[in-house]
Amino acid sequence: MDRRVVTVFGAGGFLGRHLVRRLAKSGAIVRAAVPDPEAASYLKPMGEVGQVVPIAADLNHAGSVRLAVEGAEAVVNLVGILYERGRRNFQAIHVEGAKRVAEAAKAAGAKRLVHVSALGADAQSDSAYAQSKALGEAAVKAAFPQATILRPSVVFGPEDGFFNRFGQMAALLPVLPVYVADGFKVRIEPMELEYEINLFGSGGPKFQPVYVGDVADALMAALERAETPGQTYELAGPRAYSMKAIMELVAKETRRDNWLVPLPYWVGRIQAFFLQFLPTPLLTPDQMKLLRRDNVASGALPGLSALGIDATAIEAIVPGYLARYRPATKRTMTLEAQ
Repeated sequence: MDRRVVTVFGAGGFLGRHLVRRLAKSGAIVRAAVPDPEAASYLKPMGEVGQVVPIAADLNHAGSVRLAVEGAEAVVNLVGILYERGRRNFQAIHVEGAKRVAEAAKAAGAKRLVHVSALGADAQSDSAYAQSKALGEAAVKAAFPQATILRPSVVFGPEDGFFNRFGQMAALLPVLPVYVADGFKVRIEPMELEYEINLFGSGGPKFQPVYVGDVADALMAALERAETPGQTYELAGPRAYSMKAIMELVAKETRRDNWLVPLPYWVGRIQAFFLQFLPTPLLTPDQMKLLRRDNVASGALPGLSALGIDATAIEAIVPGYLARYRPATKRTMTLEAQ
């Protein structure tokens, strides 16, 4: 890649930091479009002097979006939210904000636009999050037909909000929840005097976590490869895991003796009603709706392999950073063993 200008909305986020580092290494001039440029000054050392430039941009303000993309050859939109607060709601960010970026990129003459959506984006979903992601994709395509859409599954990595959250729970709580729709089943064979109780059923919703480094590589491929404009890709890891399997992995790698507790969805809905009012919600009613469906690749769309990327398994990465949640004595023993 030559020293073209690439504007990255959401550059200061979990995924954005990985993308900025790759863009800078490739030689691009990176405009890191963020709400607070001063807070994103840590991005500057990722490139040469003046190569990474944090600039103020708010997806709710068309003027700032237009200035951010002016003269850019490529534009990437990584901005997304998991819960709503005031003006930062799904409609404003995922639909209207995404539309502003696409319209501004088109008007500025950008050759590439890459929009990050989410696996499970569905206009017919019960979840407002999933609906807004699908509507955002449609708005982007209408404004910039050759945009590349990436739909990542749950993204994991050392700074993620998925495995780290469960790791924190494992360190603080004696139990880890597993939300199940088909658990608490009893099978009785009276003639054989046998019975079986299946509390977890199929183990709850399934996830196919994808490594943040793989997603960043996919973004670079979407910007560089000739066949990606106008395409939609599902980005998922090499294997799907039930919620029960995820929690078992967390308990194992944190060296905690947590009990896994199956909970029916109605219990989760009650918990979510109260937890949504926390400053950073642990769970929301809309997220409970998302948990009613598996978060796995459909197989109907190209994935990482189509972009020349071998998906990274969680077992290769997650144990390394879940170790921070182990009891102090077990962390010491692990270090001594190494």
